[in-house]
Parts: sequence; structure tokens; C-alpha cells
Amino acid sequence: MKPRDIIAKAWAITKKERILRKWGFADALLHTLLNAKLFLFQAWLIYSYFILENPIGFFTIERTLLENLPLWLAISIITFFFALLFIEWLFPNLAKGAIIGLAAKSYRKEEVKGGLVLGIYNFFPLFALHEILFLSSVTTVITLCSLMLRYGAGAGPIGAILLVTAWLISNVFEFFWIFSEEAVVIKKTGIRGGIHQSFKLVISYLGHVVFLMLLLFVIILRIVANLFMVILIPGLVLGLGFLLATFLPPAVSYSITTVLGLIIIGFASYFFAYLEIFRQTVWTITYIELSALKDLDIIEAEDEKYIKIVEGEEEKYVKVDSLQK
Repeated sequence: MKPRDIIAKAWAITKKERILRKWGFADALLHTLLNAKLFLFQAWLIYSYFILENPIGFFTIERTLLENLPLWLAISIITFFFALLFIEWLFPNLAKGAIIGLAAKSYRKEEVKGGLVLGIYNFFPLFALHEILFLSSVTTVITLCSLMLRYGAGAGPIGAILLVTAWLISNVFEFFWIFSEEAVVIKKTGIRGGIHQSFKLVISYLGHVVFLMLLLFVIILRIVANLFMVILIPGLVLGLGFLLATFLPPAVSYSITTVLGLIIIGFASYFFAYLEIFRQTVWTITYIELSALKDLDIIEAEDEKYIKIVEGEEEKYVKVDSLQK
């Protein structure tokens, strides 16, 4: 199947399968909330460091809540915050298994159901694959670099450089492991088998210009989406907060900003759901098509038999099955 056919089929599946979009929306919503919190925290840190010249501590938010709110309310908010953070960390691995499995079923004309089962049964290997390359995330590296610069003293800059280097290396590995999740979900290869098969597929077909263009297209699409999600949305919410605070009481401005921020995040997550489902479906279809081809390093499989046929001065090898036909 040509790359443009894969893209067209992936987009058709994205528009057709409502259950896929539900999983994608939940995943995108939690991703957006997590990235928004990380971005706002880093923006507050930069403001306190350069403008106020009094950088905030690691638990400043929690201490502020405990000092200014009733104890029961502050503890409830802090508990909810950390519970949501825990869900945002784990749920994407559950959703990834469901999205890959349901997209593969749709492509193979099977009944598209069982998303929760697919997510649960593939959660741990997908979680392990994700955590191996956790430094490939831009937001994660920015957060760790911030902590390193704040608490690392003289070794902070060196640690930040090492983190950026690890980020570059992790992205190289992520490129070669791009099909490992699909292998785990669709063929139950396990973590090591999925990594091996993904590496082999990428190496085997890297020379095909069209396939390389497909890879670059999807990677660029992902980068643009991530930048939009990480920078624009939290920045818009933060800007609204500062604007409203200039002419409204703090409690009112914070309340309005929170409501508007949640509405913006909800609309953005709906848009990102389409992008995420489409991106993941492209990889799933590509994996199914490439894994169905014969491995390039195999000349003759164990179940294939060939015989030599001589026609005049010409000799050729013919597969037994073909000869019988």
C-alpha cells in the first residue's frame, strides 16, 4: 500500500470510528492538563526568579493553599491534584493499547470493541516501553532541567546539558522503536520482541524514499501538535489570568480564568483527539502492511521448498507450491 493510501485510510478510520475518538479525547485531555500544569509552574518559576527575584520552592503551591484555606479544603485540593497527576501519568499507556488495538480491528474489518480489555492487557509492556524513553518528552526534560538548575548548585548547568544530550539520544531510539508498541499490542511480541521487530522494520525499509517521507510527515505533525499544546494553550490561559487580574478582584479573576481555561482545554483536546487517532492509526496500518512482507534477511523460509529447473541453457529455481499450481 502506498503512503498516500495509508494516510487516506487512516483518516477515514479516524472519522468513522467514534469509539476511537472517545479514547483519543480522554488521552488528549489528560495530556493537555498535565502539560498545562507543567508549563504554568515553569512560567511561575521564571516570573518569580527574574521579576520578583524570589524563586518559589518545590512545594510552594501546597504551602500557600494550607496557609490561606481551611485545612479540610486545602487537603482536599492537594489530594485531588496529586490523584489527577497520577492518572495523567498512567492513563496514556492504557489508552494507547486501546487505540492501537481498535484501529487494527477497524482496518481488518473486524468488530471494533474491547478497548478496555486491550488497554488493560497491554498496559504494563506499553508502560515499560514509555518509561524506558521517558526522557524523549520535551516537557519532562524541561521540568528536570529546571529542578537541576534550582537545586543542583554548581553542577546544575552540567546536569542540564547531560539531560538535553539524553533527550537527543532518546529521540533517536524512539525513531527506531516507532513500531514497538504496535508489535506488542497486535502480535503480543513482548517488550524485547517488539523493540527488535521495530528496529528491523525501520532499518529494512529506511531506503524507500516514499516510506521515509511518511515517517517524516507523521513526525512533523506530532512535533507541531506538541508545540501547540505545550506553549499556546497554557500561554493563553495565563494571559487571560493576568488580563482579568488588572481590573477584577483576585478571587473572581482566578475563578473566571479557571473556567475559561477548562473550556479552552476541552475544545483543544477534541481537536488533538483527531490528530492523535490519525497519527496512531497511520503507524498501526503501516506496521500491519510492513510486517506482512517477507523479512529481507530471509532467503528461504523453513516451510518453503525450491527445485532447480533446466530449460535449454537456462537454469532457474521455482517454489514447489508454484510448480504444483
